[in-house]
Amino acid sequence: MRTRAGAFALALATCVGAASVAFAQQTPFDRLPAALLDATPPSGRVRGAPGRMTIHRTPCPNLPLAEVRRRIVDLAVQEWGFFGFPVVDRTNVDAADRAAQRARRRRRRPNRTESARIAPSIAGYWAVTPHGGWILNEQNTAWKGRRGVASRWRYPWSAAFVSWVMCEAGLGDASRFERAVAHHVYIDQAIRANAADGSPAAFAAHDIGKATIVPGDLLCSARRPAYRSIAERRRQMGNGARTHCDVVVALDPSRDRILAVGGNVRGTVALKLLPAARGPDDRLRPVGGGRPMFAHLKLRAASIEANAFDHTPTMRILRCAEGFRARTVLAAAHLVPAEPRTARC
Repeated sequence: MRTRAGAFALALATCVGAASVAFAQQTPFDRLPAALLDATPPSGRVRGAPGRMTIHRTPCPNLPLAEVRRRIVDLAVQEWGFFGFPVVDRTNVDAADRAAQRARRRRRRPNRTESARIAPSIAGYWAVTPHGGWILNEQNTAWKGRRGVASRWRYPWSAAFVSWVMCEAGLGDASRFERAVAHHVYIDQAIRANAADGSPAAFAAHDIGKATIVPGDLLCSARRPAYRSIAERRRQMGNGARTHCDVVVALDPSRDRILAVGGNVRGTVALKLLPAARGPDDRLRPVGGGRPMFAHLKLRAASIEANAFDHTPTMRILRCAEGFRARTVLAAAHLVPAEPRTARC
């Protein structure tokens, strides 16, 4: 029987070279084969079943910055696909919508089957962080409890997700990106990079709207304290803070939005549609949408196209795939065509 990963590779080959495409009805996708995106999957960084899972130390690659930006986008979009293509639309959210969304977040939990499927991946995100080992030990204890593998993760894993993306994108050395269990660690690194000539840090921190946002950059918000600027965080650098960063994967000025992928968003890896507007300098920047952004971490690498999301291997497959169950939802969000464009495949 053909493996799902093999079917995934075959789908892309067919998409590129034939007039029609057949694709299995499956949501989510498996990860890309190495021929399309060479990376160690997060599940490859752990060993054992939930309750007895351990970290398998595997080094992170160090690649030239010229290669890193596109890999960041490709990897983030791949993980979104692995988690089933969830979309969080924040472009039209009023107070009633926000209350309903908070209620849904409280109710949402992956079922036991899905929890077992994604557990090695989330553990693999933790595996690239300096303190991931004790966090995984804590989670093993939870998995041995009454709810078993369906137990919720004891610690938020969004920073671990970003850390894994940067690890596999090629920022292996901590002087380039300080992988951590909390976002504020690498936010502070990017703030320091602005004040230090010759810093090897891959990201530099800017206030929102002060630099052009490009796919592969990070957009960060804060809840406690609720920072509004880099200066406010600079005064508290080194202190803990409730922060969250998402990976920018596309800018969509025609619909006044920015597309960004984040981890631990309602318990999954989700694509956020962030409301955006052009400033006086014609730069697109996030606006409103609930929790405001306070930091733009800009990768110190050449820009790529604003619609890099569309050019990822994952989205190339989706454009051509027939019988894809999530197409209706993604098409409604103007992320894929309503029908597969087989004439272009």
